[in-house]
Amino acid sequence: MPMLPGMPDAVAGRPAKASARPPLRTLDQAIARSHDIIAQALDRYPIVARQALVSGGNDSMVLLHLVRPYLDSSHHDAVVHVNTGIGIDDTRQHVRDTAAAWNLPLRELHPRDSYEDLVLGQVIARTGPNAGIRAVWKGFPGPAGHSVMYRRLKNEPLQRNRAAIIGTHGRSQKVLYLAGMRWDESDRRFRTAAEIDPDGGIIWCSPLAHWTNAQMREYRDRHLIPRNPVAEHLHMSGECLCGAYAKPGELDEIAFFYPRPPTPSAAWKSRSSRPGSRPASGAWPHPAATSPSPAASPDGCALPARPPWPDRPT
Repeated sequence: MPMLPGMPDAVAGRPAKASARPPLRTLDQAIARSHDIIAQALDRYPIVARQALVSGGNDSMVLLHLVRPYLDSSHHDAVVHVNTGIGIDDTRQHVRDTAAAWNLPLRELHPRDSYEDLVLGQVIARTGPNAGIRAVWKGFPGPAGHSVMYRRLKNEPLQRNRAAIIGTHGRSQKVLYLAGMRWDESDRRFRTAAEIDPDGGIIWCSPLAHWTNAQMREYRDRHLIPRNPVAEHLHMSGECLCGAYAKPGELDEIAFFYPRPPTPSAAWKSRSSRPGSRPASGAWPHPAATSPSPAASPDGCALPARPPWPDRPT
C-alpha cells in the first residue's frame, strides 16, 4: 500500500547500529527526531564548526534544507561539496545554485590526487610499508577499489578541511559533519549507518538515518525542494563517476544524457586503452571473479544495495 502524506512509517527491522528498532513516525515526528539527534551531538561534543555534506543528489538536498538553521554558529559553518573531478558539471552547478538561493556559504573541496593519476598507477603510497615504493592503486576500480577511491577522492579533502579548522586540537575541538546517510537507502547503509559516529576530530552525524523513502518524498513535496536533473536522469547524484559500483552500460547511459563534455571516466578509459599507455587492471566497467567487501562512504558515490557484479582481480 502506498504511503499517503501524514501516515506514519518506519524502517523495517533493526539497523545494525541502532539502539532499538525505529518506531512508526509521521514525517513531523521524524523531523523532530532529526533535531534531537543533532542536539545530542552538539551537547555531547565540543563542536567548533558545523558543516553539511552535500553530494548534489536529491536526498542531500533534503538534508541541507533541514539543517540550514544550524549553519550559523561560526565562520566555519558551511555547505561542503567535494568536487571529485570526475563528476557531472550539472551536479556541481546545482549545488552552487542551491547554496546561493538559500544564502548559505559553500566550500567546494578538491582532492590532492586525481582520478587520472590513480587509474594510471601514478599515486605512490606516502605512508606505511609501501611508502615511496608502490602505487596505491592501478587501473579502473571494482567494488573492492571503492575504499581507495573514497579515501583519495573524498575523505582526504574532508580530512584536510577538518585539519584547517581545528589543526592538532582534535581532542578538545570537533567538526560536525552532517551527512545524509539513511537506513532505508540500501542494505549496506542499513548495516553501516549510525546516527552519531565520532571519528577523531570529526563527528559524523546522520540526522536522516531513520527516515524512510516515503518520508523523503513527502518532505520534498511539502517544501518544494529543488531536484537535481542529473539525479532524475541517472538515479544517482553524478558527483563521483569512479566506476567502482558501475553497472554494465552505465557510461553509455551517462553519455546519452550528458554527451558533452565526456565524463573523465570515459576519457581515461579511452586513454588507458591506447598503445603505450599504462594498462588498467580492467576495463570500466568489466566483470570478474571474487566478492567485494566495500568500505563505508558518507555521501555521494552510487552505492547499490548489492554490487551488480563480482569484483575484479587487482
